[in-house]
Amino acid sequence: MTHGPGEVVITGVGLAVPGASTPDALLRRTACPVTGPDPEPFDTAARIGRRGHRYKDRATRLALCAALEALRDADLLPSDGESDSPADAPSDSPSDRETVTVPGDTVGVVASSNLGNLDTACLTTTAIAERSAVDLSPMSLPNASSNVIASWVAIRHGLRGPNLMLCNGPTSGLDAVHWGAALVAAGRVRRVVVVGAETHNAVVEDLLGRSAGELLDGAAALVVEGARWAEARGARGVAALGPYERRAGLTGCVEALLPDAAAPGVWFTPERYAEGPAGAVPVPRAVPRYDVTGAVGRASGALGVLQCVAAVGWLARAAATTGAERVESVQRVERVESAERVESAEPVEPDAGAGSGTAFGAGPGSARDPVPVSRQALITTGDDTADAVAGLLLRPTPDRSHPHPARAPLISMECSR
Repeated sequence: MTHGPGEVVITGVGLAVPGASTPDALLRRTACPVTGPDPEPFDTAARIGRRGHRYKDRATRLALCAALEALRDADLLPSDGESDSPADAPSDSPSDRETVTVPGDTVGVVASSNLGNLDTACLTTTAIAERSAVDLSPMSLPNASSNVIASWVAIRHGLRGPNLMLCNGPTSGLDAVHWGAALVAAGRVRRVVVVGAETHNAVVEDLLGRSAGELLDGAAALVVEGARWAEARGARGVAALGPYERRAGLTGCVEALLPDAAAPGVWFTPERYAEGPAGAVPVPRAVPRYDVTGAVGRASGALGVLQCVAAVGWLARAAATTGAERVESVQRVERVESAERVESAEPVEPDAGAGSGTAFGAGPGSARDPVPVSRQALITTGDDTADAVAGLLLRPTPDRSHPHPARAPLISMECSR
């Protein structure tokens, strides 16, 4: 009998966007958009080096930067000084190939970009139509392929698992997260790098009829991993993936994710979502709202991944608040117990009372209560007028205290050595 990897968690996040280098910074920028001059474009050379730029378009370079950061955050790349850089590589330039520390066939890639290489494709077809295919550079022609982003991420890091590229309209980024998690849950791989990237250029601006300042020039990445595989290598998830829905309309999607009109802790809305009348809004007005595109620009295929990164920041902030509240509650209970003991002058059994730990958490092996909806992040993307809306719940990961976890067994569908 085979067993699937069970819960799917996020073990690493990466950003390559102007003015926000961490999930918390992205969340702050989303909550309070910066006024004044726009931040400088993200410097891809500072992260992947000049060698990493060779024969790659802007969207691919941004995706490589975000994926590199996510893999580092997930502890899947060698530490400093253990890279496989060639001996003659410049000391100030990262290697153009940084292989992961786990078998490459246990890691897949799912990328999302609707417009990333649109300029290359259009310029290539124009050159062929106006002159000849002989005029095309053989080194730049691969960039016209729709799967170039996913392919380069896999090549750079030696990832030999399934390799997918989604160009699926407004829901593409969240769809990519879902399909990455589906590959893990099905046992096809143990972990997947999910990347969303978009850039702006003259071709994109002309197609969308928007200026460069309104459009994203950046990327975001996640490492989604089976919880048992993460635990086996000593990694901790920063968030757990909840249910995913794709429906013909926002209201139906939210109702499927949140039955009985439950209120989530936060709502990451679709791009430039306009609030309707009170009765028409599918999420209670008391729930905080965040529109990531207000901080980074219209994000198209990268939006869902960016929202997940921002949601990780929100979950971390909520966990810190909850932790502080728990410490305060325990201290308050201990003060009350101390006063009662002095007053009664009677011995108290060591395992009695709320101070024993039973009031705030179950012991090892005990069944855990499901995470309340009020502690979960609701993420929605898509166009409510085009019958294409996707939604996902992101949850805090349960506390785990296994310093030496047992080695997770391979499962039959996995292509692992």
